[in-house]
Amino acid sequence: MTSTVPALGTRTAEGSALQAVLLDMDGTLVDTEGFWWDVEVEVFAGLGHVLDDSWRHVVVGGPMSRSAGFLIEATGADITLAELSVLLNEGFEDRIDRALPLMPGAARLLGELSAYGIPTALVSASHRRIIDRVLTSLGAHHFALTVAGDEVRRTKPDPEPYLFAAAGLGVDPARCAVIEDTATGVAAAEAAGCQVVAVPSVTPIAAAARRTIVTSLEEVDLAFLHGLMTEMG
Repeated sequence: MTSTVPALGTRTAEGSALQAVLLDMDGTLVDTEGFWWDVEVEVFAGLGHVLDDSWRHVVVGGPMSRSAGFLIEATGADITLAELSVLLNEGFEDRIDRALPLMPGAARLLGELSAYGIPTALVSASHRRIIDRVLTSLGAHHFALTVAGDEVRRTKPDPEPYLFAAAGLGVDPARCAVIEDTATGVAAAEAAGCQVVAVPSVTPIAAAARRTIVTSLEEVDLAFLHGLMTEMG
Protein backbone atom coordinates (compact mmCIF):
# COMPACT_ATOMS: atom_id res chain seq x y z
CA MET A 1 0.00 0.00 0.00
CA THR A 2 1.37 3.40 -0.95
CA SER A 3 1.67 6.48 1.23
CA THR A 4 -0.77 8.33 -1.06
CA VAL A 5 -3.82 6.51 0.38
CA PRO A 6 -3.86 8.30 3.75
CA ALA A 7 -3.47 11.62 1.91
CA LEU A 8 -6.56 10.84 -0.17
CA GLY A 9 -8.47 10.30 3.04
CA THR A 10 -7.86 13.91 4.04
CA ARG A 11 -9.47 15.47 0.97
CA THR A 12 -12.91 16.07 2.43
CA ALA A 13 -12.69 19.79 1.69
CA GLU A 14 -12.43 19.04 -2.01
CA GLY A 15 -15.65 17.06 -1.88
CA SER A 16 -14.14 14.01 -3.52
CA ALA A 17 -12.90 12.01 -0.53
CA LEU A 18 -14.36 8.80 0.78
CA GLN A 19 -15.95 9.58 4.14
CA ALA A 20 -17.06 6.08 5.23
CA VAL A 21 -17.54 2.50 4.10
CA LEU A 22 -20.81 0.71 4.89
CA LEU A 23 -20.85 -3.06 4.49
CA ASP A 24 -23.55 -5.68 4.31
CA MET A 25 -22.87 -8.89 6.24
CA ASP A 26 -24.43 -12.11 4.89
CA GLY A 27 -23.00 -13.02 1.51
CA THR A 28 -20.77 -9.94 1.49
CA LEU A 29 -18.37 -10.40 4.41
CA VAL A 30 -19.38 -13.90 5.53
CA ASP A 31 -20.32 -16.80 3.27
CA THR A 32 -23.68 -17.43 4.91
CA GLU A 33 -26.40 -16.83 2.30
CA GLY A 34 -26.43 -20.59 1.72
CA PHE A 35 -26.78 -21.16 5.47
CA TRP A 36 -30.05 -19.26 5.58
CA TRP A 37 -31.54 -21.26 2.73
CA ASP A 38 -30.40 -24.57 4.21
CA VAL A 39 -32.02 -23.64 7.54
CA GLU A 40 -35.24 -22.60 5.81
CA VAL A 41 -35.35 -25.91 3.94
CA GLU A 42 -34.79 -27.88 7.14
CA VAL A 43 -37.32 -25.96 9.21
CA PHE A 44 -40.04 -26.29 6.58
CA ALA A 45 -39.23 -29.97 6.09
CA GLY A 46 -39.94 -30.37 9.80
CA LEU A 47 -43.29 -28.68 9.21
CA GLY A 48 -44.05 -31.10 6.37
CA HIS A 49 -43.29 -28.80 3.44
CA VAL A 50 -40.74 -28.89 0.62
CA LEU A 51 -39.38 -25.55 -0.54
CA ASP A 52 -39.13 -24.88 -4.25
CA ASP A 53 -35.53 -24.03 -5.11
CA SER A 54 -36.72 -21.12 -7.27
CA TRP A 55 -37.92 -19.39 -4.08
CA ARG A 56 -34.33 -18.98 -2.96
CA HIS A 57 -33.94 -16.00 -5.29
CA VAL A 58 -37.07 -14.42 -3.81
CA VAL A 59 -35.94 -14.58 -0.19
CA VAL A 60 -32.23 -13.82 -0.55
CA GLY A 61 -30.98 -10.55 0.85
CA GLY A 62 -34.21 -9.43 2.46
CA PRO A 63 -35.31 -9.03 6.06
CA MET A 64 -36.53 -12.12 7.87
CA SER A 65 -40.04 -10.72 8.14
CA ARG A 66 -40.27 -10.59 4.36
CA SER A 67 -38.57 -13.88 3.52
CA ALA A 68 -40.25 -15.87 6.29
CA GLY A 69 -43.61 -14.30 5.50
CA PHE A 70 -43.24 -15.24 1.86
CA LEU A 71 -42.40 -18.85 2.69
CA ILE A 72 -45.35 -19.18 5.07
CA GLU A 73 -47.69 -17.87 2.40
CA ALA A 74 -46.14 -19.96 -0.38
CA THR A 75 -46.29 -23.22 1.57
CA GLY A 76 -49.39 -22.63 3.68
CA ALA A 77 -47.43 -23.81 6.72
CA ASP A 78 -49.29 -23.70 10.03
CA ILE A 79 -46.86 -21.44 11.89
CA THR A 80 -46.77 -17.78 12.84
CA LEU A 81 -44.13 -15.35 11.66
CA ALA A 82 -42.85 -14.94 15.23
CA GLU A 83 -42.57 -18.71 15.75
CA LEU A 84 -40.81 -19.21 12.43
CA SER A 85 -38.36 -16.38 13.12
CA VAL A 86 -37.27 -18.08 16.34
CA LEU A 87 -36.68 -21.39 14.56
CA LEU A 88 -34.74 -19.78 11.73
CA ASN A 89 -32.52 -17.74 14.04
CA GLU A 90 -31.79 -20.78 16.21
CA GLY A 91 -30.92 -22.90 13.18
CA PHE A 92 -28.67 -20.21 11.77
CA GLU A 93 -26.89 -19.69 15.07
CA ASP A 94 -26.20 -23.41 15.25
CA ARG A 95 -24.55 -23.29 11.84
CA ILE A 96 -22.37 -20.27 12.46
CA ASP A 97 -21.27 -21.74 15.79
CA ARG A 98 -19.96 -24.74 13.87
CA ALA A 99 -18.33 -22.80 11.03
CA LEU A 100 -18.32 -19.24 9.76
CA PRO A 101 -16.39 -18.90 6.50
CA LEU A 102 -15.40 -15.37 5.52
CA MET A 103 -15.73 -14.25 1.93
CA PRO A 104 -12.41 -14.03 0.04
CA GLY A 105 -10.80 -10.67 0.69
CA ALA A 106 -13.06 -9.76 3.63
CA ALA A 107 -10.48 -9.99 6.40
CA ARG A 108 -7.89 -8.11 4.36
CA LEU A 109 -10.33 -5.31 3.45
CA LEU A 110 -11.55 -4.85 7.04
CA GLY A 111 -7.97 -4.77 8.28
CA GLU A 112 -7.05 -2.17 5.69
CA LEU A 113 -9.99 0.08 6.53
CA SER A 114 -9.13 -0.14 10.22
CA ALA A 115 -5.45 0.53 9.63
CA TYR A 116 -6.19 3.71 7.70
CA GLY A 117 -8.88 4.93 10.10
CA ILE A 118 -11.77 4.83 7.62
CA PRO A 119 -15.11 5.02 9.48
CA THR A 120 -16.80 1.69 8.83
CA ALA A 121 -20.29 0.41 9.63
CA LEU A 122 -21.90 -3.01 9.34
CA VAL A 123 -25.44 -2.68 7.97
CA SER A 124 -27.40 -5.93 7.92
CA ALA A 125 -30.98 -7.13 7.63
CA SER A 126 -30.11 -9.87 10.14
CA HIS A 127 -31.28 -9.52 13.74
CA ARG A 128 -28.99 -8.15 16.47
CA ARG A 129 -28.59 -11.58 18.07
CA ILE A 130 -27.14 -12.89 14.80
CA ILE A 131 -24.90 -9.89 14.16
CA ASP A 132 -23.36 -10.11 17.62
CA ARG A 133 -22.51 -13.78 17.06
CA VAL A 134 -20.92 -13.04 13.69
CA LEU A 135 -18.94 -10.12 15.09
CA THR A 136 -16.95 -12.49 17.27
CA SER A 137 -15.41 -13.86 14.06
CA LEU A 138 -15.36 -10.68 11.97
CA GLY A 139 -13.96 -8.55 14.77
CA ALA A 140 -16.20 -5.94 16.36
CA HIS A 141 -13.23 -3.56 16.57
CA HIS A 142 -13.40 -3.08 12.79
CA PHE A 143 -16.75 -1.29 13.02
CA ALA A 144 -17.57 2.10 14.50
CA LEU A 145 -21.26 1.24 14.20
CA THR A 146 -23.43 -1.79 13.49
CA VAL A 147 -27.06 -1.64 12.35
CA ALA A 148 -29.37 -4.67 12.67
CA GLY A 149 -32.58 -5.31 10.76
CA ASP A 150 -34.63 -5.41 13.95
CA GLU A 151 -33.32 -2.02 15.09
CA VAL A 152 -34.81 0.09 12.31
CA ARG A 153 -38.45 0.75 11.41
CA ARG A 154 -37.95 -0.21 7.77
CA THR A 155 -35.14 -2.42 6.57
CA LYS A 156 -33.68 -3.15 3.13
CA PRO A 157 -34.70 -2.39 0.36
CA ASP A 158 -35.77 0.78 2.20
CA PRO A 159 -32.88 3.28 2.50
CA GLU A 160 -33.42 3.77 6.25
CA PRO A 161 -30.62 1.41 7.43
CA TYR A 162 -28.01 3.17 5.31
CA LEU A 163 -29.26 6.64 6.13
CA PHE A 164 -29.23 5.66 9.82
CA ALA A 165 -25.64 4.40 9.53
CA ALA A 166 -24.43 7.53 7.73
CA ALA A 167 -26.11 9.75 10.33
CA GLY A 168 -24.58 7.69 13.13
CA LEU A 169 -21.12 8.17 11.65
CA GLY A 170 -21.77 11.85 10.96
CA VAL A 171 -21.06 11.55 7.23
CA ASP A 172 -22.75 12.43 3.94
CA PRO A 173 -24.44 9.35 2.39
CA ALA A 174 -23.27 10.53 -1.03
CA ARG A 175 -19.67 10.20 0.20
CA CYS A 176 -20.18 6.67 1.49
CA ALA A 177 -19.19 3.54 -0.38
CA VAL A 178 -21.58 0.66 0.24
CA ILE A 179 -20.60 -2.93 -0.45
CA GLU A 180 -23.53 -5.30 -1.04
CA ASP A 181 -24.17 -8.73 -2.55
CA THR A 182 -27.90 -8.65 -3.37
CA ALA A 183 -30.27 -6.54 -5.43
CA THR A 184 -32.26 -5.81 -2.26
CA GLY A 185 -29.25 -4.33 -0.52
CA VAL A 186 -28.13 -2.45 -3.61
CA ALA A 187 -31.58 -0.87 -3.91
CA ALA A 188 -31.42 0.29 -0.29
CA ALA A 189 -27.97 1.81 -0.68
CA GLU A 190 -28.81 3.55 -3.93
CA ALA A 191 -32.04 4.96 -2.51
CA ALA A 192 -29.92 6.40 0.31
CA GLY A 193 -27.74 8.14 -2.29
CA CYS A 194 -24.61 6.07 -1.66
CA GLN A 195 -21.99 4.89 -4.15
CA VAL A 196 -22.43 1.11 -4.46
CA VAL A 197 -20.00 -1.71 -5.06
CA ALA A 198 -21.94 -4.90 -5.81
CA VAL A 199 -20.35 -8.30 -5.26
CA PRO A 200 -23.13 -10.65 -6.42
CA SER A 201 -23.48 -13.85 -4.39
CA VAL A 202 -26.63 -15.85 -5.18
CA THR A 203 -28.17 -13.82 -8.01
CA PRO A 204 -26.67 -11.57 -10.71
CA ILE A 205 -26.77 -7.78 -10.35
CA ALA A 206 -26.85 -5.56 -13.43
CA ALA A 207 -24.50 -2.62 -13.88
CA ALA A 208 -25.98 0.87 -13.48
CA ALA A 209 -25.05 4.44 -12.69
CA ARG A 210 -23.42 4.89 -9.25
CA ARG A 211 -22.97 1.13 -9.17
CA THR A 212 -19.79 -0.86 -9.77
CA ILE A 213 -19.85 -4.64 -10.18
CA VAL A 214 -16.95 -6.81 -9.04
CA THR A 215 -16.67 -10.57 -8.77
CA SER A 216 -14.93 -10.68 -5.39
CA LEU A 217 -13.82 -8.51 -2.49
CA GLU A 218 -10.33 -9.42 -3.62
CA GLU A 219 -10.83 -6.68 -6.23
CA VAL A 220 -11.69 -4.06 -3.61
CA ASP A 221 -9.17 -2.09 -1.59
CA LEU A 222 -8.96 1.42 -0.20
CA ALA A 223 -7.38 2.87 -3.32
CA PHE A 224 -10.21 1.34 -5.38
CA LEU A 225 -12.86 2.91 -3.12
CA HIS A 226 -11.18 6.31 -3.18
CA GLY A 227 -11.08 6.03 -6.95
CA LEU A 228 -14.84 5.51 -7.12
CA MET A 229 -15.42 8.72 -5.18
CA THR A 230 -12.98 10.66 -7.33
CA GLU A 231 -14.77 9.49 -10.50
CA MET A 232 -18.15 10.37 -9.01
CA GLY A 233 -17.01 13.82 -7.97
